[in-house]
Amino acid sequence: MQFWFEFASTYSYPAAMRIEAAAARHGVALDWRPFWLGPIFAEQGWNDSPFNLQPAKGRYMWRDLERRCAGYGLPLLRPSRFPRNGRLAARIVIGAAGEPWLPAFVRAVYHANFAEDRNITDRGVIVDLLEGLGLPSAALLASGESERAKEALAAQTAQAQRLGVFGAPSFIVGDELFWGDDRLEDALDWHVRHAA
Repeated sequence: MQFWFEFASTYSYPAAMRIEAAAARHGVALDWRPFWLGPIFAEQGWNDSPFNLQPAKGRYMWRDLERRCAGYGLPLLRPSRFPRNGRLAARIVIGAAGEPWLPAFVRAVYHANFAEDRNITDRGVIVDLLEGLGLPSAALLASGESERAKEALAAQTAQAQRLGVFGAPSFIVGDELFWGDDRLEDALDWHVRHAA
């Protein structure tokens, strides 16, 4: 199952924190697919998160996220800046496809942003997260800042657009698209019933 996520996405936070264990319970292998929502939002005429552009929707989203995180037992600290640019982290993840430490790094980035209000745009924060996992931060940072990595994120974002992904998190099983943290279990059930 493909897991399409954006590090700035609020609802991708609880999805990322629980998807690995949920997929394991269902016997479903995951394909972690970070992408960038900016170009997708721009196609819809948005230059910011819809939760900022539509205040009533934004107020609802933050309260809804509080309820969801409380239900999952996840900490939540509303970021002092929203959304934050997570492209460096996304480029590192793309370059690390298939690495066993990748899910832990994804969770660390989300936890830093949405549970600790750390600036994931800051290279130093990314270095701290990598080193906290015992990873070679200098090499991974250089890889994530390379032109090749920038092109890879752009290409992956374009692929998301071709697949009809319009928000995060999204899950793709075969030709079926499921959108939202609240559709994770539906996507896994569909995989078990139709794709296995």
